[in-house]
Amino acid sequence: MPTSPSDSPAAAGRDTADLAVVGAGPAGLAAAVAAAGFGLRVTLLDAGERTGGQFYRHPAPGLGAARPEALHHGWAAFAARDAALRAHAAAGRITHLPSHHVWTVVPEATTPAPTPTPWLLHAVAGPDELPATVRARAVLLATGAYERQLPFPGWTLPGVVGAGGAQAMLKSGLVLPGRRVVVAGSGPLLLAVAGSLAAAGARVPAVVEAAAYTAYAPRLPALLRNPGKLAEGATYGSALLSRHIRLLTRHAVTEAHGTGRVEAVTVARLDRDWRPLPGTARRIPCDAVAVGHGLVPQLELATALGCATRRCADGTVALELDALQRTSVPGIWSAGETGGVGGAQLALAEGEIAAHAIAGRPVPAALARRRARLRAFADAMGRVHRPGAGWTGWLRDDTDVCRCEEVPAGRIREAAAGLGARDSRTAKLLTRAGMGWCQGRMCGPAVAALAGGEPEPDRRPLSCPVPLRNLAELPPAELPQAELPPAELPPAELPSADR
Repeated sequence: MPTSPSDSPAAAGRDTADLAVVGAGPAGLAAAVAAAGFGLRVTLLDAGERTGGQFYRHPAPGLGAARPEALHHGWAAFAARDAALRAHAAAGRITHLPSHHVWTVVPEATTPAPTPTPWLLHAVAGPDELPATVRARAVLLATGAYERQLPFPGWTLPGVVGAGGAQAMLKSGLVLPGRRVVVAGSGPLLLAVAGSLAAAGARVPAVVEAAAYTAYAPRLPALLRNPGKLAEGATYGSALLSRHIRLLTRHAVTEAHGTGRVEAVTVARLDRDWRPLPGTARRIPCDAVAVGHGLVPQLELATALGCATRRCADGTVALELDALQRTSVPGIWSAGETGGVGGAQLALAEGEIAAHAIAGRPVPAALARRRARLRAFADAMGRVHRPGAGWTGWLRDDTDVCRCEEVPAGRIREAAAGLGARDSRTAKLLTRAGMGWCQGRMCGPAVAALAGGEPEPDRRPLSCPVPLRNLAELPPAELPQAELPPAELPPAELPSADR
């Protein structure tokens, strides 16, 4: 099994795989194993050192965890596919390339027109960021998602972490973000995070949920079609009750307090549009805050290829996919959170459906029905937990929204009101919000909301930092040629011949 850049297909004369899968989380792992079972030669690339992605993140071997499955829900599904992956790799049907971060996918320019276009996947490999290239006839993008953060005063204090980040700390490092952890934001992940932290020994004074669970009532049919999901939610709820953890719905953390670290948070009740209601604020002592408002599909590779997108029920942008998990670009498939956030079970189903389609096999009807009901449940969750427009009311003008470039909310508001910024990209050009190391992944939704618009598809030619030496070694035909949309700068800000 190749584990280093020198063993990669680039070093082996660019042998052509039938399928290259980007991402070894639930969707990518399921697709790779199923496709190999159908006789395809598969190359599986992942930025992580181990399979499982963010959902099945597990402790490093050196920590000596006796029962890593205790930290996970649905571990058996991962374990079975991970074992199948190793068996296929040993038989030569799957080439697994860990620590390979794919930064672009481009068509091979030398292919004759009537022939299906092979794809070249360029990656940085290992801690030395060496160049690696994989050639494949088809590509499946299973790049997952990252957390959506809505800033608030004090969110840059040490001790404020993402809800998913707190879970990752526990799963991979067996550490807690603090001893008294307030879990806040919106979405079903909060219940899972609170339960995991409490089971590991943390005290959770409260779970602060911005949405109201009564909003699920009109979506009862989607819930009843997924009894397993209802049982899962009941399990998390009973765990909170047994540990005497308060659940505050239609509330939000509107400020974190402390000097060198978080010492307390202010929690306020929200109206239906998520505006804090005057006179409802209370302070809760804590030494850590785990906060998150759902997930955002990670689409850079797909949008650089020109794949069509759609607006999801939760307000995020995802890929437009057909019934076979195909994108709008021939030869490019996708599965998992890139098509809309829906959880591990949906990702597993979509990965298997994509493998059937790529191998030319009919999709089993039961598998298609499973995807449909899980997607309906995901859409219902998205509508319930979609952030209300009024959440920006808890931002003071001096609150940093872009942490990397230290751009406060007031500067973005000024760009929107005084300079005509109507979208996040124009606000970026006027304020530098989103130009830092994370390239807007943390502040993008907030910048868009302050500019009065919705988050737009993230288009960029490079999906991660790439050493210049890697770019210099590539022929011009293999470099990405992504086109960015024109900036919507107001006329007063455009240079004129008189200046």
